Amino acid sequence: MEKKIELAGLLPEEITTVLSLKKTFRGKQIFQWLSKNIHTFDEMTNLSLDIRTQLTKTACIYTSTISNTLVDPDGTIKLQIQLQDGYQIETVLLIDNENRKTACVSCQAGCAMGCKFCKTGTLGLARNLTAGEIVEEFRYLEEKAGKLDNIVFMGMGEPMMNLAAIRKSLKILSHPEGRNLSTRRVTISTCGIIKGIYDLADNGPAVRLAVSLTTADPELRTNLMPVNNQNSLPELKKAIYYFTKKTGKRCTLEAALLGDVNTGDESISRMIDFAKDLPVHVNLIPWNPVSELPYHEPTRRECSNFIQALEKANINVTQRAKRGRKIGGACGQLGKTN
Repeated sequence: MEKKIELAGLLPEEITTVLSLKKTFRGKQIFQWLSKNIHTFDEMTNLSLDIRTQLTKTACIYTSTISNTLVDPDGTIKLQIQLQDGYQIETVLLIDNENRKTACVSCQAGCAMGCKFCKTGTLGLARNLTAGEIVEEFRYLEEKAGKLDNIVFMGMGEPMMNLAAIRKSLKILSHPEGRNLSTRRVTISTCGIIKGIYDLADNGPAVRLAVSLTTADPELRTNLMPVNNQNSLPELKKAIYYFTKKTGKRCTLEAALLGDVNTGDESISRMIDFAKDLPVHVNLIPWNPVSELPYHEPTRRECSNFIQALEKANINVTQRAKRGRKIGGACGQLGKTN
């Protein structure tokens, strides 16, 4: 059976070309319908029956399916999505205290980075997601929760290792003929892939950057985050400075606080030294429990000491609210396997 054309990853002009449409505006019409999160071609009411019949035979609107929907009492929604080759990913909707809705999407099935405190890091990498699969995640979440305010690439996978697909997905989601999502509402996270940070600074898109730093102690960071072997802290700091200077955008440094591991005075001092000369905001994330990992949550005192020390050093800092924990939807908890 011939493989169907996957429309979610295509721009209007590409739809026109791959479907061999005689009239270019038809591609735009199809693209507009897709952005409305429809599920059947019969819903494209301004297309002729012949075109809709042909589309049903040759193309598909979604390649993935939702296998499970989990809802936390705090309002967080986690979707477990099965890809067409059988791999599973997870994507999360977060709602803050001001009722802003954020899509936390995945860019890979699994992850190759191996961060010791992250559930996804235990899975290894299956493959990159396509641009269309990323778009489908966003559309599924928006269908569940209504219009979303922000999108963060902080789900499963390392975004800098799949930057081409992310760029394409954002072209689709930000297209004025479609969803028209502002790239100012987009954040791309990385565990510290220096090459990717420079690439993002030089070639866009114009999004926000978040770096999962966790610790600025080089030996401890190497132990917790193997990425540090090839992406040293001094070079990472240079890359962050370059990004902020080139784009004019502040960077967020994220630190997963592990009880009795990276919360002591030495860790705090090294974090201050790393951040003090950069236009950054530090986001402290108390570790979210993963049963099979050998860590524990930090105490309130550990968190408050960290915050007070950074504030005293005039570094902008916040502590992330705990959301989605009861459904395994919090930072570091994603990891549906086959």
